[in-house]
Amino acid sequence: MGNKVLSDIEIAQKAHLEQIYTIAENLEIEREELEPYGHYKGKLNLSLLSRLKNKKEGHVVLVTAINPTPAGEGKSTVTVGLGQALHKLGKKAVIAMREPSLGPTMGIKGGATGGGYSQVVPMEDINLHFTGDLHAITTANNALSAFIDNHIHQGNQLQIDARRVVWKRVVDLNDRALRKVIVGLGGPVQGVPREDGFDITVASEIMAVFCLATDLSDLKTRLGKIVVAYNYNREPVTVKDLGYEGALTMILRDALKPNLVQTLENTPAIIHGGPFANIAHGCNSVIATKLAAKLGDFVITEAGFGADLGAEKFLHIKCRTSNIKPSAVVIVATIRALKMHGGQMKDQLKEANVEALKNGILNLEKHIETVKAFGLPFVVAINRFITDSDEEITWLLNWCKEHKIRVALTEVWEKGGDGGIDLGNEVMAAIQDDENNFKYLYDTSESIEQKINAIAKKVYGAEHVDFTSAARKQLTQFEKEGWGDLPICMAKTQYSLSDDPTKLGRPSNFTITIRELKASIGAGFIVALTGDVMTMPGLPKQPAALKMDVDDEGNMVGLF
Repeated sequence: MGNKVLSDIEIAQKAHLEQIYTIAENLEIEREELEPYGHYKGKLNLSLLSRLKNKKEGHVVLVTAINPTPAGEGKSTVTVGLGQALHKLGKKAVIAMREPSLGPTMGIKGGATGGGYSQVVPMEDINLHFTGDLHAITTANNALSAFIDNHIHQGNQLQIDARRVVWKRVVDLNDRALRKVIVGLGGPVQGVPREDGFDITVASEIMAVFCLATDLSDLKTRLGKIVVAYNYNREPVTVKDLGYEGALTMILRDALKPNLVQTLENTPAIIHGGPFANIAHGCNSVIATKLAAKLGDFVITEAGFGADLGAEKFLHIKCRTSNIKPSAVVIVATIRALKMHGGQMKDQLKEANVEALKNGILNLEKHIETVKAFGLPFVVAINRFITDSDEEITWLLNWCKEHKIRVALTEVWEKGGDGGIDLGNEVMAAIQDDENNFKYLYDTSESIEQKINAIAKKVYGAEHVDFTSAARKQLTQFEKEGWGDLPICMAKTQYSLSDDPTKLGRPSNFTITIRELKASIGAGFIVALTGDVMTMPGLPKQPAALKMDVDDEGNMVGLF
């Protein structure tokens, strides 16, 4: 390599990939249970779940993190690296991750396949169209929009109030120009004019339904429950009322089969579903996680952003739906990000600054408290960067030891599975030796307001929760409709424990403002929107797509 540091895509393109049939055989998947998509990707038939239904499930290890910063945390990289490390330690490990969205891939955040020598591959395919799952979800969502508008145009038998259609169209790109649109213009033949808008595909309720469904039958039932509009009497109108749950299930039938790929070290990975964690529930599909647990002794899975978002939703929403009891949690932190939380500017992060690290440790401390509140064993993974000084590393390791916190210095970006051996051993020790008293932080029988307060105060550390007048009306309406016993999916900035992205570290004496509630009855939760979080992101001034290209041989360049 010389002195050149290879990019993620260059490392991935030099990797030796096993044929997907070999990866499947190592998991004792029968040939007819795998549907190959080329040489290195495949879909797993849902009949596999039936065959393995009586098999004992492996340990589910959830990887979460501190609040992300532009300095980067590498949560997906640690997820992949830990899976590879357990594989090297002779354990049957399976990684379960989300599918990337084209929006952030082309925008600013990047893909979701890990980095360095801890990646899932083929990373180009996974970060782009993969096996077409997100396109199927987009199509199902927009087909439903077409069915709604056609119903209104063709006589409106259900008396849908066009001013109260709550279902939006979607596209899997960051496109701020589509946040608010008018459809149906052009006269009587073109339909009934009304206000509409676009969300990003990964914020769609169909994505949430897709990821929480346990099988095809459950998928159809959940799709039928989706509330798309209200009639002139302000009563909810569902997909089942319209009669299209069967057609939507048909569009999603093949997409519901989980995708099997591998890491750079040929550790199996199941990648399926991809809701954002700041505006949706942020976890890969229940089917993928349950299947991985049947196939492996250890499942390494991740939930988006920090423990205040993805982990909270994994534990309160996904675990409730699927009866998953996690065996341990890994909390990823970087010295760079902790220094930013402690007040150091991004352009100064290469300079050692133990004082900033001491100030920023409060953010990690809060996420540790949250995981402890759920009663789960945990390990802190310090994802090492080349700029971390020995003094900073020593201080952070000593801080963890002083607080009796399991910790492992992790170098999986540089060394692959070898760089995660200590983390793998700590995770196995936590599972074996530490108490697991997993519990929820609220009961679903509590009111919507009580549940929101529980999350805001216990997980974020908020002092108060304010509801706008519009949100108060929705509270009353949703309780009246009988939706009060559903869990809560908070939509909040990922950058802060508060709903203000500029408040880094561990803010105190702050108020969370709930501006709007959305009823995701098919998914089985109520969405509470805080601050100014957007369900359709915009592109930055210099999108990542500017650096992307294909050479004359068809090789992709610039994809991270």
